[in-house]
Amino acid sequence: MKNLLRQVGQVVIPPLAYLLMRIIWFTTSKKFHFITPIGEEQHVCVCWHGELFMSPQAYRAIHKQHPASAIISSHFDGSLIAGTLKLLGIRPLRGSSRKGAHKVLLQAFKSIKKGEEVLITPDGPKGPRHHMSDGAIGIALKSKLPIFIMNFTAESFWQLKSWDKFVIPKPFTKVDFYIQSISLEGMELDEAREYLSRKMLEHTIG
Repeated sequence: MKNLLRQVGQVVIPPLAYLLMRIIWFTTSKKFHFITPIGEEQHVCVCWHGELFMSPQAYRAIHKQHPASAIISSHFDGSLIAGTLKLLGIRPLRGSSRKGAHKVLLQAFKSIKKGEEVLITPDGPKGPRHHMSDGAIGIALKSKLPIFIMNFTAESFWQLKSWDKFVIPKPFTKVDFYIQSISLEGMELDEAREYLSRKMLEHTIG
């Protein structure tokens, strides 16, 4: 019975989540702050796990047609996220730093070679919240790509009691997006981790 419910959930929940995301998107007042220019140059793209409700939509608003994939965990919640991102034209790569890491990293590099941008939540799939794992950093350093950072704040929002304190802006509120491109070129792993973490914490909801 549990497996049946999960199978039904994987079909039903993603389109409902996508519909809710789009309703919130179109009913909020949005302002984009480009801290650095973002052109069509290929990037490794990052946002915090708790910002997944809006950040992938911001990505698609900026890079409307750019081929993209996202590293999504292989557990059930990941399946729901994967199904939702597909509706935004973002192809899921299933795995995480905890499970299937080697396989998903190989997929990520293959995607990059094909010209895709790879989206990653550095504190996913299960935290701790705002803890910087090495996946995005390693991919960026090895591929020699800059990192596209997406953050947002909202004047009024719901915040779930989940590990990531998942943020859902309320309809008709103001949402500010903070977009920047940074380079990790020439940095050691520890330095890159600290730098990326600091940049991603500059504009986020506590």
